[in-house]
Amino acid sequence: MYRLLRGVVMTTCGAVALSAAACSTSAPAISTTTATPTVSASATQPAPTSTATAATTPASAAAVASFRDATYVVEGKPVVLKNGLLEVEAAPGSASKITTRVFGNDATGDLNGDGQADVGFVLTQSPGGSGTFFYAVAALKKATGYTGTNAVLLGDRIAPQTTRIVDGVIEVNYAERKPGEPMTTQPSVGVTRRLRITDGKLVEAR
Repeated sequence: MYRLLRGVVMTTCGAVALSAAACSTSAPAISTTTATPTVSASATQPAPTSTATAATTPASAAAVASFRDATYVVEGKPVVLKNGLLEVEAAPGSASKITTRVFGNDATGDLNGDGQADVGFVLTQSPGGSGTFFYAVAALKKATGYTGTNAVLLGDRIAPQTTRIVDGVIEVNYAERKPGEPMTTQPSVGVTRRLRITDGKLVEAR
């Protein structure tokens, strides 16, 4: 891994590296900027269009012992992970699978002011085409276990770097492509997204 922004403690990539750029030891030259990115969509797999406030937290989901087994809302649909993974048919009878999994880069800290150690991390979803979409999510710790939040889209085939929780805010650092660059181009523009829990939902921190 390579350092993207100063003062950021590096975390290790998840057990399954879906993006070669995410875990490459030969890092690209990264221009470090802190801004809300404009995500380039894949030419063959259009990016989801949801925003951070579009989905709700799965309030009816039971708390579980591990955040890798919690229920999250991705593009408005509940995703129930088992050991960090869920695979479902893209359509009834289809051989194509929608695969959602824990990418990693998890950070621990209190996100909702209850004194519990919550978890913020990166999730990926591959809808069966060429795209691999990266999301930031949180798992809120309760006395009975973890409950998941909605997922906030980061981009398609980005290169996650580090995640940390500071003063109740998740900071996700990653590299993306310049506007107009093809998806074959290695991400080289550094981005920081700041997210917080508001009314039980994960939203952009203002």
